[in-house]
Order: sequence, then C-alpha cells, then structure tokens
Amino acid sequence: METSIQYLPGVGPKRAELLQKELGIATVGDLVHLYPFRYIDRSSITRIADVQPDLAQVQVRATVTKVRLYAKNGAELPAEKLKYNAVSRLSAMVADASGEMEVVFFKGVKWMHSRLVPGSTFIFFGKPAVFGHKLNMVHPEVDAPDTATSGVLTGVYPSTERLKNAGITGRAMLKLMSAALADVLPTLQETLPDYVLKEKGLVPLSYALRQIHFPQDQRALGKASYRLKFEELFLLQLSLLKQKYIRSKSAVGINMPAVGEAFNACYNALPYQLTGAQKRVIREIRDDMRSGHQMNRLLQGDVGSGKTMVAVLSALIAVGNGFQACIMAPTEVLAQQHFANISKYLRPTGVKAALLTGTTGVKDRREIHAGLRDGSIGILIGTHALIEDTVEFRALGLAIIDEQHRFGVEQRSRLWNKGYQQVPPHVLVMTATPIPRTLAMTYYGDLDVSVIDEMPPGRKPVTTLCVGEGKRHAMHNFIRDEIAKGRQAFIVYPLIFESEKLDYKNLELGYEEIVKAFPLPNYKVAIVHGQQTAQEKAFNMDAFVAGRANILVSTTVIEVGVDVPNASVMVIESAERFGLSQLHQLRGRVGRGAERSYCILMKGTKVSKESQKRLDLLCATENGFELAEEDMKLRGPGDLEGTQQSGLPISLNIASLAKDGLILTDARAYAGHILDADPTLSSAVNAPLAAELKKDKYQSKDYSQIS
Repeated sequence: METSIQYLPGVGPKRAELLQKELGIATVGDLVHLYPFRYIDRSSITRIADVQPDLAQVQVRATVTKVRLYAKNGAELPAEKLKYNAVSRLSAMVADASGEMEVVFFKGVKWMHSRLVPGSTFIFFGKPAVFGHKLNMVHPEVDAPDTATSGVLTGVYPSTERLKNAGITGRAMLKLMSAALADVLPTLQETLPDYVLKEKGLVPLSYALRQIHFPQDQRALGKASYRLKFEELFLLQLSLLKQKYIRSKSAVGINMPAVGEAFNACYNALPYQLTGAQKRVIREIRDDMRSGHQMNRLLQGDVGSGKTMVAVLSALIAVGNGFQACIMAPTEVLAQQHFANISKYLRPTGVKAALLTGTTGVKDRREIHAGLRDGSIGILIGTHALIEDTVEFRALGLAIIDEQHRFGVEQRSRLWNKGYQQVPPHVLVMTATPIPRTLAMTYYGDLDVSVIDEMPPGRKPVTTLCVGEGKRHAMHNFIRDEIAKGRQAFIVYPLIFESEKLDYKNLELGYEEIVKAFPLPNYKVAIVHGQQTAQEKAFNMDAFVAGRANILVSTTVIEVGVDVPNASVMVIESAERFGLSQLHQLRGRVGRGAERSYCILMKGTKVSKESQKRLDLLCATENGFELAEEDMKLRGPGDLEGTQQSGLPISLNIASLAKDGLILTDARAYAGHILDADPTLSSAVNAPLAAELKKDKYQSKDYSQIS
C-alpha cells in the first residue's frame, strides 16, 4: 500500500508526478482508494438507428465506410502527400445494418488514421451528439470486437484534461487499477475487527475493494459500496467521539456554581418571555458551566431565534461567578450591533461592557485594556481584535464565538490561552447558518450541540416571491409604497465590480439604477460593500439603521446579524446565483419588526433547473433546517455556506454526507456503543481500530476544544 505509484507497470516517474499533481495519488494505496464516481454498462450493443443524442453513453458495433481529414480552415485534405501537422480533424463514417453515424477525432489523428481503415469493424463507445443534423461521437473509445471491455459494469474515475493528454485515459486507469489490486489484495490486512464485520453484516475488505473497482454485478457493487462507506464514516465518528470522551473526562473547567444577581436582574427586566427552547439551552449551558469540566458547546439557532439573548445570559452567569466573558463577532458591523443591543440588556445589571474593534482609537483602547486587567469590564464585545496579544483579561471565564466558521482555527485557538490561571475558558460557539444534522455530527462531532428550534412569539412570517426582469418596474413601485408607509428596504447584489464572464447585475450598475429610480430629495440611498473602509461602511450602515436612508444597496456583508426592525423589504438581485442557506440568511434581515415583511427574489433570464428548484424551495418554507438539508442534497456538503470538505477531520473518499445520512447515523451510534465498553480502545479485540486511528489522517493538530 505504501509503494510509490511510479513502480506500477505503465506509470514511471513522469506519470507518477502528474498523478500526484492532478489527483493527489502518490502511493499504490492512494490509487486503490480512488473509487469510481459512476459505472457504465458495457454489456450491451446499441443499433445505430436506436442511438439518441440525449443518451449518456452508448456502445455500437460498426464498420468504417469512409475516412476524411480536414485542415483548420475546414478544407478536406488529400490522402496523398499528407502532412499530419496540417490536420485539425479526422472524420470517419461508420455503419451497421440499421444506419450510419460519424466519429470525430481532434487529437491522436495520426494513430486513428492508421487504425480506421475502411472495411474494418470496431466497437465504438462514447457520448452521442448531433452536429449539422448528423449523429456523431467525438473521441469515442475504439476497440477491436474481441478486446472490448466485457462485464456488466465498468468504473469511471475522476480525471483531468492533463491526464488524458498524457495518455492516462479511462482505459489506462482500469489497467493501472487492475495491476494495483493484483499487488495489494494477496497480503491485504483487514482493518475492522471480526466482531464488527459480523455484527454489522459487512463483507471483507479485500472483497469490497475488488468489487468496487471491478463489480461482477449490481448486488456485489452494493455490498462493496456499503462496507467502504460504513468503514469511512464509522472510523471518522470513532475518532471524534474518542476525542470528546477523553476531553470530557480530562479537561478541567472553571466551576461556576452560582447564577448571580446580574443574571436575575437582566432576566427579570426582560420585556418578553423567553421561548421554551431558549430556556432549555440556557439550562444546558448552565449545567456545563458548573460541571467542573470545560464547556465546548455549539449553539445552532435559525435567523431571529434569539441566540443573542442566550449569549448575554450565559455571559452574566460568568460575571455572577466573578469571571469575565467575551463575545467575538466576524465583522465590525455585527460587533457594533451586538454591543448596542447587549448594552441595553445590561442596563438593569450594572455590568460594564466594552467594544473593541480594529477602528477603536488609541485612548479608548488604553482604557479598555486597563478595565480588562482590573476586572471593571465584565463583558468584552469585538472582532478578531480580541485575540491580539495586548488584550489581557483579569479572569476570562467564557468565550462566545459568533458565526464561528468565519474565523480561522488558529485565530480561535488564541482565545484559548487567555483563560484564568491557565485554565481554558468555557467555549460557546454560535451559528445562525442552519447545519444539516449529518454535517453537525461530522464537523462538530466532538462538541455538545444545542439547538434553538422555536421562534419567539409575534415574529411574523416573511412573504417570499420570485419574479423575473419583467416585474422590475412593479418591484420599484412596491418599494416606494413601503417607504411611503415609513418602512425601509435592503437591495443585495452578488458582485461588486463588473466581470466580463458573469452577465448578472452588479453592485455599481445596480446602485446607479436605484439612485435614478429613487432620486433625492424624496429618497436617500446608502451603499455598503467589502471594498469600503471601515469608516465608510459604518457611516452608511448607521445612516440606514438610524432611518436617515430609506434604501441600503449592499453586497452580502449584511448577511449575518444586521438588525433593522424597520426594514420590511429584502430584494435579492440575481438570486439564482446564491446558495439556499445564504438566501435564507439574507431573508432573515427582514421580519424583525411588528410589520409584515417581504423578500423579493429577482432572477435572471437564464436560470437552470437546479437554481429554480432552490428558489421554489425558499418560497415554500421558512424553516432553515429543512432548507439546509435540501441545500446539501442539491449541492453536496463541500459547497455549503461556511463549510468546506477540507474542514472534515478526514477526507471522505466514497461516503457522502449529503446522501449517506442513514449510514452516518448508524456508524455514529455504533462507534458510541463500542466506546461505552472500551473508551480507550485498549482491549485486544479493538487493536485494529486503535491502529487505524493512529494513522496520519487522524493525527491532525487537535483543535477539538474550540471548533
């Protein structure tokens, strides 16, 4: 398994270098774990008369009737005195008893010209198309009838243009895989204990690897696929849960047994009742903080579900026990807004809060640093300025990280070292991006998870409409009507500067259009985007928040947390370009006041089926968790907002978080069952599992405490 790929027949140093660069394959083991992403049925021959251009791929048996060579200018070249460097295309007509079709080659013309002799018969395999009213295949695989691939299913492997140009075609990959398996399978060691194979009904590893690459039939492929997916997800969950178990038993945490007067003063002064979900989550947090172990909790709550209130009350538990708390937000706009809101909640408590961002002045900064060191500042709110070395707390007991995926792991880990007397602070990670259950179990598999799954009473649903370019005039009139009622509107664009490749609305043109449609002095339009300085952003944002501007034209910098209760309209331009989670986040910026609110999705003229499906889903439901699950099914986990496949504790070769949720749930439960009996995997029967978890891919730097 550890042998360099270059020693396989037909590879060598140059191809080995290319395989590493293009597919990350360095060893025979890497190759064996490169699984087909689909399979082609090569067992049937299609008559040319039955070939349709919408078929994925077909196999025809046909005889070459005519071969022509063409120059770049389209002129046919004569066969005599032929210079192959002048040829740009080879066209061959091939026929069977039912009809004829054209096969075309732009590369390897000399080789194909020598093979495709009129009168010879071949098996042609490829994707059919129609060009100039003629059925054709471009660059099909060409085999002599007696050497064509037989068997029911043939695997198709990931590839790139550079690999194909170097001769590493689908056929070549199959040969390499066959040679690799011949090397590996005779001495392959099983990676799972016998009892796991029996209890879970899994086929042996050698059988699974043989059948995943060269399946004898669909049933064998299903068994092989299940075994490999289960193993991948099971070992991943075993690794996470083992880490969590060890930490929960060993990580000493600051004990905070009291609730404190400040908590009670804030709670009793609230003008509304907390929801049942908020109360439940605060109880879970309180139990963690008084357990004597360090809290590591992920708090998920949909847009507007009241996470900030939970954060404030959690911070006040820390203050009530003589400690300080900090709340780290990803943007200055959000940090300022948190500070304004939290300061209101703190009025009855006498607890002092401070705001620290990149634009805090030198004098204010000095005062804040002094207040943190002497303990007079109880709660510090800010951006990543909080993690600077100059920021020292007298007794930091709780670190709250909002929208945690916006911060790099290294950044977050620096909060770790600011705890009281070298004891790490309790950590509460919050996100308003609903995370599908399978993702939460994987990205945050070693954290305790709390979910606020209930909306505060009185919050009205947002009416969501999807309209095309033809309704732009009506949309402008609608915004004017809402402004006449004293409301405000967001208009969000996906781009800042013109891009030649992308034909959709961008912020600069959009801003000009909006200013023309809503001219001074009757209307005031503010603009916020990522290219502005912090001061420009703050000035424009403040104008909108204070009601001095009726319309805020913006990029997605306003996606997270911006709270303007008076805004009743959210227009999202080129809505088809956004993911579902992001659209849902943007919609959550309205519907925060007592008035009825609207989200208008403006779509472009060319919208794919998948994009339309996303827009329809958004119009159909306001449940962020439902949308997140659907988004993952549509786009796959690697594309979700704030998550990258690379963020997984190990890379997944065959399992999919989007499609294999049931296997993941079973694998996690089974991993928990094994660890209940043997938490350190030290028993002899679990030796194979302990050995697997010692492999490099599980030995990533352990940031499990903070993310």
